[in-house]
Amino acid sequence: MRVLGVDPGLTRCGVGVVSGAPGRPLDLVAVGVVRTPADLPVALRLVQLERALEEWLDATDPDAVAVERVFSQHNVRTVMGTAQASAVAMVVAARRGLPVALHTPSEVKAAVSGNGRADKAQVAAMVTRLLRLDAAPKPADASDALALAICHVWRGGASARIEAALAKAHGGAR
Repeated sequence: MRVLGVDPGLTRCGVGVVSGAPGRPLDLVAVGVVRTPADLPVALRLVQLERALEEWLDATDPDAVAVERVFSQHNVRTVMGTAQASAVAMVVAARRGLPVALHTPSEVKAAVSGNGRADKAQVAAMVTRLLRLDAAPKPADASDALALAICHVWRGGASARIEAALAKAHGGAR
C-alpha cells in the first residue's frame, strides 16, 4: 500500500509518501513541504496548495491519503488555516476517489514511537529509523507527514483497501 501523509498548514504543509504493509519494512517514496507566501490572500494560498497536492498525487499515485485531524489550539487563526489546508487535502483526494483517513496527533505518535505523548524529536527519530534514512527529514512538517503515512499503513491499511475497492465499484475516478 502506498499512502500520502499530509501534515496540513497554510504556510508549510508537510507531504510524505510511504509504501509498505503491516509487519513489513517500509519504503520512502517521496517527502517534501508545500509552502505558500503569508502575504497572499488565503483563497490564493488554498489554490496554490490544491495545485501542489494535485501534483503530488500525479507524481506518487498513492492508494490512500492520511491527513492529521485538526484539533483545538489556543490560536484560532492558526487552527483555521490548518483546518482549511486539511479540507483542501481531503477534497483533492476525494475528487480522485481515494480513501481519506484522519489520524490524531497522539494516534500518530503512538503508532510510530509507542508513546502518544512523544515529542517531535522522538517522532522524527523513529521515522528516520523506520524508513532507514541517513537523517531526519526537515523541516518537522515533512517528518510529521511521513509519520502520518506510516501510521496509516500500520493502522488503516485494511480499511483503506476496502474503501478503495468500494470507491472503484461505485465509479470513483481513480
